[in-house]
Amino acid sequence: MSACIIGWSHTPFGKHDALDLETLIVKVAREAVADAGLEPKDIDAIYLGHLNAGFVRQEFPSSLTLQAYDEWRFKPATRVENACATGSAAIHQGLNAIAAKKARRVLVVGVEKMTEVTGQQVGECLIRASYLKEEGETQGGFAGIFGGITNLYFQKHGDQSDALARIAAKNHKNGSVNPLAHMRKELSYEFCRNASDKNPFVAGPLKRSDCSLVSDGAAAVVLADLDTALASRKAVAFRAAEHVNDFLPMSRRDITLFEGCEVAWKKALSNAKLGLSDLSLVETHDCFTVAELIEYEAMGLTPRGQGFRAIQEGWTEKTGKLPVNPSGGLKSKGHPVGATGVSMHVMGAMQVTGTAGEIQVPGAKLAGIFNMGGAAVANYVSILEPLRT
Repeated sequence: MSACIIGWSHTPFGKHDALDLETLIVKVAREAVADAGLEPKDIDAIYLGHLNAGFVRQEFPSSLTLQAYDEWRFKPATRVENACATGSAAIHQGLNAIAAKKARRVLVVGVEKMTEVTGQQVGECLIRASYLKEEGETQGGFAGIFGGITNLYFQKHGDQSDALARIAAKNHKNGSVNPLAHMRKELSYEFCRNASDKNPFVAGPLKRSDCSLVSDGAAAVVLADLDTALASRKAVAFRAAEHVNDFLPMSRRDITLFEGCEVAWKKALSNAKLGLSDLSLVETHDCFTVAELIEYEAMGLTPRGQGFRAIQEGWTEKTGKLPVNPSGGLKSKGHPVGATGVSMHVMGAMQVTGTAGEIQVPGAKLAGIFNMGGAAVANYVSILEPLRT
């Protein structure tokens, strides 16, 4: 790829009553430009990843980025949306602008403010990322959809509740030392494995500990062409960046396979001339623990139906052969939808530059990222490596 990440910013994820959408955007925009060592005038284009879907009333937010600096008046700013992969979609638009030589330096912001509405309203917003003709009345909303996926997976491969509990416990252990995470608290395997008043069943076999958090937050990256990156204080290159979409209706797919995820990973690894074993870590889209389990198989870490081996044998622990979600993932770090994909790229960039603090994977040189929208509908894979640290 001809573009690199040369700066970034990330708010803590959580419930931010005192920060509205505009404040979150302005904060990370200013911090990312400063982190890149640029002046506001150096930015050529801006992409804002924001799902919204009814979380806030502000439906036209692209020019809120211009509130950061008066110098950005008349800069092109565009909102991008692709369900839960919105942040990665915005990054791809920035990469495309640089590849087309329409811009040399691009700011990408991902943001979501989800906590201004009730839990029921959150569910109503998110279910719109499903195929409403067939899936729109699913009880429990998207949790219900993934509860159904879990049931189908268990029917094919047996009850994998142990694996789901181990995934949840792993990600909460990782997130407990991430200062940017929404829920910085370890949850034991026993707590995650057993239903209780504090951990009730939510949908099908999924308990509360299997579900990602409703969060507010923002993240930003500055993308630059190679010449700019070579002159920058730090630079992280895209070894690969792939995007594939699958059919929206789950009825047209075997939903237990996440075939779009598989295709995106195969294309990324092939184009990067790498094997999965070459990666130092993966940040993957664990909106629900069953998603991470299926993604082990789709990325090629285990054969189909054997994803449990990856977590049972410790492969995906921070000290394992392929650490998965050392940040805590969506499960612990949080899932402010429009910010998630950008956050994942920030986490990956921090890892390969050795600046990830307590969540650092020692010696990390290649970071894989998988971000999906809907139930494995929009699938994005990036592979990041350091160009300059």
